[in-house]
Amino acid sequence: MALDQSFVGRTYPPTAPYEVGREKIREFAEAVGETNPVFTDPEAVKAYGYPDVIAPPTFVFSITFRAAGQVIEDPQLGLDYSRVVHGDQKFAYRRPVRAGDRLTVTSTIEAIKSLAGNDILDIRGEVHDEAGEHVVTAWTKLVARAAEEV
Repeated sequence: MALDQSFVGRTYPPTAPYEVGREKIREFAEAVGETNPVFTDPEAVKAYGYPDVIAPPTFVFSITFRAAGQVIEDPQLGLDYSRVVHGDQKFAYRRPVRAGDRLTVTSTIEAIKSLAGNDILDIRGEVHDEAGEHVVTAWTKLVARAAEEV
């Protein structure tokens, strides 16, 4: 069953603040094979004008995808998550995420399409720090595969 087009434009409440930790950034950098010291060495990153380590660009996915859970779990939307695959991801940064940031995410459904029985859901996550400064926008595309006929 196709997702309801009337959900396009629906915005969900901001998440509780997520505090970005230096150790989380280091662990993420190691997990993705990132060796640049700006992600792990507080002294090295100061040469670039940042007060503490910065996160690799894809680090924010873990925060924005958790926030997209509000959309995914919305019972009125009716998304069957057991059929969902991750279709695409992109980011537009105003500044890097850095250790010590307290970030909130506000998720909005940007588009719903139906192609060959598959539902395609585009979610925009606006990430702000605790001062209200816009840090990054993340776009997540989810594809709910069509149910197989038996």
